[in-house]
Amino acid sequence: MKIPNNKGVEILIKKIFKLLFPLEEKIDESEISYAGKVISEQFEVIISGIIPENERLTEQFLDNLTPLKKTLLKDAEFILESDPAAKNIEEVVSIYPGFFAIYCYRIAHALNQFNVPLLPRMITEYAHKTTGIDIHPGAVIGSPFSIDHGTGIVIGETTKIGNYVKLYQGVTLGALSVDKSKASSKRHPTIEDNVILYAGCTILGGETIVGRNSIIGGNVWLTESIAPFSVVYNKSEIIVRNHNGFQEPLNFII
Repeated sequence: MKIPNNKGVEILIKKIFKLLFPLEEKIDESEISYAGKVISEQFEVIISGIIPENERLTEQFLDNLTPLKKTLLKDAEFILESDPAAKNIEEVVSIYPGFFAIYCYRIAHALNQFNVPLLPRMITEYAHKTTGIDIHPGAVIGSPFSIDHGTGIVIGETTKIGNYVKLYQGVTLGALSVDKSKASSKRHPTIEDNVILYAGCTILGGETIVGRNSIIGGNVWLTESIAPFSVVYNKSEIIVRNHNGFQEPLNFII
């Protein structure tokens, strides 16, 4: 199997992004009637060495860009609604790393569903390198979906995420074990609709389900399922010093 050129893949992803969201024009749900000869030829060249029926796949993939664009616009609008710092949809689309990582994931996931080898991972690793957000193309993520800040997020291959889910930086949706024998099993958690995962929380295990409308607080470590409408958080201990000082804990380590 021929390995595609990394730089060529990155250039293609940037061109497709510009095709979907031409920032010199108003961002809307208008259909993509023509992808352009340059993009179609470049895509065909990239996949020519890794899949035999590259012409048919190129046509199928380009036909899928309009529904992908509509899904991504729902994601962008959800990010805009969720983030008080976001001023407009153009800002979210053009500069938010969370949105770019979601864009790369949705392109890669579409190719993964077409059983294209290698290329989906190359696309999500480009997003990982660019944004610090690592989403496996095999993960199933509903829409709309919001990532705020994003750096350090890890979403594993068999993760399932519902609609209207928000993630903050440092969230890990991972496996309890990295045993190679479990490669074909569901190793990563399921996150149902309307869940918020705050910064630094870690949720592990293929049988772990976070019920709908739940909130997982910052730095929570979760390896078992929780019911819908749950709130899970760590409670910090606060000690107020007096004029006589206070006893330092024995387990305090710098």
